[in-house]
Parts: sequence; structure tokens; C-alpha cells
Amino acid sequence: MNNLAKRVLERFKSSYESEPLLFFSPGRVNLIGEHTDYNNGFVLPAAIDKAIVLALAKNDTGLMRLQSIDMQPKFHSRKMSKNHFKSGIDWADYIIGVIDELQKAGYDIDEGFDCVFGGDVPIGAGLSSSAALEGGVAYGLSKLFDLNVSRLELTKISQKAENNFVGVQCGIMDQFASIHGKEKSVIKLDCLSLEHEYYPFEWDDVCILLCDTKVRRTLAGSEYNVRRQQCEEGVRIIKETYPQVESLRDVTFEMLTEHQEKMDEVVYRRCMYVLNENKRVLDACQDLMDSNLPSFGARMYQSHYGLRDNYEVSCDELNHLVDATEDLDSVLGSRMMGGGFGGCTINLVKTDEIENIQAKIEEYYKGKTGESPGFHVVKIGEGTHELELTKAHQ
Repeated sequence: MNNLAKRVLERFKSSYESEPLLFFSPGRVNLIGEHTDYNNGFVLPAAIDKAIVLALAKNDTGLMRLQSIDMQPKFHSRKMSKNHFKSGIDWADYIIGVIDELQKAGYDIDEGFDCVFGGDVPIGAGLSSSAALEGGVAYGLSKLFDLNVSRLELTKISQKAENNFVGVQCGIMDQFASIHGKEKSVIKLDCLSLEHEYYPFEWDDVCILLCDTKVRRTLAGSEYNVRRQQCEEGVRIIKETYPQVESLRDVTFEMLTEHQEKMDEVVYRRCMYVLNENKRVLDACQDLMDSNLPSFGARMYQSHYGLRDNYEVSCDELNHLVDATEDLDSVLGSRMMGGGFGGCTINLVKTDEIENIQAKIEEYYKGKTGESPGFHVVKIGEGTHELELTKAHQ
């Protein structure tokens, strides 16, 4: 990470004369609990050691001057205002959206500032690079302008920026995990109350391997909205009998079974998946308390099969990557991660077998698709925080 921080700092200093503050904002993985967040359920994410690094400083120009070292176009500049409009540049809109939501929440950001950022979070692989950028900007501006915004409010502001300004109706998990991450720990997050607990996740002999299909999720956005509507339809039907039901979080297995005949078969399967996945998260947390990784890994496979068969958000390439691991004793668990239709699988693997595992997965996947997957080994790390400038130079 020092190399990334150094690149960002060098670009900033070559572009502007001021001394910036430097911030680290990580991507995230989700061990289990997929498509449950927008149903007010449970998830089990963690921040990782791949991140966005941002350099921020005030300027006296009355402009926000934004610069990406990785993406095109590299620059966007506009006057500071309280009436924001889209830039037409994807990465810039995430930043402008955060400013918009901070101002709507009553925080005074009228002074111009400079921002340079870069990252090593693979784009489109389901590691939430967008949430990392949003959280980093929100946290950084709070520090830069002495706003003293709490981490929880920064999380909500970052999610609203994506919902309201960018226009993606994501749940809150990605931003929460990025901002609240803790080294060597996963977060059990209740997406209804936002209460959370940390569970230790530290094994020297096991690591997290992400296998990238290299298929970018072209269907994920539209199908995501369809799944939300299907879950809401299930809730609507059950609510006719049980008025207290507001989301699938309030629905029991008995309630769902009772209303099966009133539902479209697809809607029923979507709802059943969510109920089962919520239970898997809670059971998986108990596995961690019991230090029972084989049981935890088995639940990861069950999660994938549910996503594949009942929620139907997987794809052939994701299935091939999971199938490739099923007979490998050194793989404890595997499942698709993220919205679906591409991106990565997340795997718990024996550290001393990592190269052998990658070779076998690649052989299987290439035999099925003719292509080689990408591999990323990630560690669980700290959430969004400020970096010391002196360390960035090292």
C-alpha cells in the first residue's frame, strides 16, 4: 500500500502546491449473506487490504479540482455550489454525490478543495470500489473541514450518495464494511438496526482467495432491481395477513410457507432464499465462535447453491469456479460474491496449498471457458482511516 500512497502523493504534489491530508479507504469482501442487505437482513463482510487512497487539501480557488490517477478522463473541475448536477464522468459523480449529501445534511462545505486519488481495488470484480471511494471522500472531507461526522453518519451519507446522486439503489453493507472494518475481524451487521458485532477471523493456515471470472456484470444492475421487486411482492402478499410485516426480515419460514399458494413460484423461491441466507449468516457466526471453519465453509457452498438455483443471480463462469473447488480438500468453502452475473468467487483455502489450488482452478476453468481466471489473495484489514504522510514516503 505504501507504493500506492506514494503514487497518489507524488501526483498531488506535482499538480498542486499545498500539503495534503492522506486517506486510506478499503474495498470489502462479504464472507456470507448475499442479497440480504436490502431485505433488512444480516451480512458478514470485512474490509480488505486493497483500497482507494486519496490526497485532499483546501484551496482558495472556490473550485473542487478532482483528479484520478487510474481512470479516464483524469480531471474534473467545477465551482463549489449547493446545486449539484451530474458530470457525465462515473468516478466524479461518486465524489460530487458525497458532497451533495454532506451539504443536505447541514455540513458546511463551501470552500474549494483539491483531490487526487488512486486505487488497487479491481474495478467490476465485486469488491465495492465505489463504496471505498465514497467512504474515503466522506471521511476525508469530514477531517479536512473539521465536520466531526460520526462513522455511522458517514456510512449513511455515502450510501445516499450512491442511491440519490449516482442512481444505484444499493444496500448499506458495502459502505458500512469499508468505513467500519477492523483488522483480523469480520462484521456481523444487522441491516435493519445497523447494530454490529465483530467476530475474530484470524488463521495463519487459511487465506481468502478471490477468483475473478473476468466477466463484468452487465446484467447485475437491471436484474438487481428485478430481485428487489420480487422480494417486495412477497412481502406485500404476506403483509395482507400479517400487517406488522415490513420486510423479509419480519417473515418467518412458517409465514412464507403459509402464503406459498398465493405467490408466483419465482417470488416464493426468491423469498425462501433470503430467509435461508439470513439463517446461514447467524449459523456461520456461531461457527466462528466455535472455531469450526469446515462448517463455515460448508455454509458458503450452500449460499452459492441458493444464489444459483433459487435467487438465480449466478452465471456459468461463476458456477465453473465453484465447481472447480468442490473436490479439493484444501478449499474449505467457495461461493459467488456480490451482485452476480460475473465478478468473483470468494474462497477459503489452505495457505500452503495456494499455488496448487490456483493451478487446478485455472485448468478446470480454462477447460470450460477457454479463458484463464484472475486471482487475488486478500487480507482482512482496517476500515477507512487517515495515513501518516511520513509513512507514505517510505
